[in-house]
Amino acid sequence: MNFFRDLNQFMMAGARAHARWELEMSTNILKSRKRLLVLGLLMIPVFLGGYAFADAIGQALPSFIGGKSAYGPSHYTNLIFGASVLVGLCAGLITGCIGAGGGFIIAPALMSAGVKGILAVGTDLFHIFAKAIMGSVLHRKLGNISVSLAVTFLIGAVVGTTVGGYINRSIYDANPVLSDMFITSVYVIILGFLAYYAMSDYLKSRSKKVVVAEGATRIAEEIPAMGKRLQSINIPPMLTFDESVTPGGRRISALFLVISGFIVGMAAAIMGVGGGFLTFPMFVYGLGVSSMTTVGTDIFQIVFTAGYAAIGQYAIYGFIFYTLAMGMLLGSLIGIQIGSIVTKVVPGTTIRGFYAITVSAGFLNRVCALPDKLVKMGYISLSQDVIKIADMIGNAGFFIIITTFAVWVFYCFFSNLSVLRPKEVN
Repeated sequence: MNFFRDLNQFMMAGARAHARWELEMSTNILKSRKRLLVLGLLMIPVFLGGYAFADAIGQALPSFIGGKSAYGPSHYTNLIFGASVLVGLCAGLITGCIGAGGGFIIAPALMSAGVKGILAVGTDLFHIFAKAIMGSVLHRKLGNISVSLAVTFLIGAVVGTTVGGYINRSIYDANPVLSDMFITSVYVIILGFLAYYAMSDYLKSRSKKVVVAEGATRIAEEIPAMGKRLQSINIPPMLTFDESVTPGGRRISALFLVISGFIVGMAAAIMGVGGGFLTFPMFVYGLGVSSMTTVGTDIFQIVFTAGYAAIGQYAIYGFIFYTLAMGMLLGSLIGIQIGSIVTKVVPGTTIRGFYAITVSAGFLNRVCALPDKLVKMGYISLSQDVIKIADMIGNAGFFIIITTFAVWVFYCFFSNLSVLRPKEVN
């Protein structure tokens, strides 16, 4: 039981760390005219007509990086683009308002709308990469990055991303239904853990009337037990880091960095996430790296891991839905800012409650979608009526909950404008 509790805390800490990264990237983009100009240029192909643009690019590309056939899925309709903006907006509201990554609802939302799982994963990665490139603040974070840790970690991350991308593509090539079932199953497990812990945390906070605020995710500089054990193992080559935190610094085997990078890269490529939700808790809890060094290294790795996964493992094989990615990017930038402002007028307990509900909605959606995949694969036998009812419950429950949450956030925002405005004016 303690193992599952620790695992949930581990993933929640990672989700919150990734949310802080999302908020920083969004703020950097919206406060810079140059970055907004880049965003506008990226949107031009969408407004000119995503299909025509993708077709023209595909004709011009040489066959060895995909050619026209690879970019075929990037079709365009106004409805698809509008839906992607709403998906990104809701994910952004969750991230900004709740302080935990809302990206976990993106793949379930896209798959519920009929997008193939592998296409949803690749598109989400591309959206994260675009945000990372435009909002990157590496020049301000270089002092917090241990170059030896970052480079060694990326060696493992590149290998892991390659393996994860290969697994997803191989399963899809073998059977598209099996691919959807595999990705759905991964999300059921991850969202199930997050939903259980989030709901438990919310109920405890209500009964005890104690705000377990963001301090719960801020780790003291004392090395956790696992970090001490791993740092005590002497397997050459040994890397030295955190010299500014501990006299003489701390040392750890490069092997553990490569393994950590491999796990993060594979998870990122399979789930369509940046990997940041795993890097933070893995570095702090598992490897005993200081939170300051972890933050800088986390930003560094997301740019390269998401970029390599999006382009090297999905884009050149045709699994990027450009129109959806740009719509989600636009929506998330707005949602994150509104959500972060609303936190100033909403009790912390309420925020945790909504996070528990939204993550549970994603879990419900994927659990209800799983029977259809299992039946199509011949693993179980159910009537079509039962499958339709399950799908209806999963889809209706998911979109009703997410829509209700979005309406609630906007209500809080507009009804408190008089309170928020003076605080927002410098």
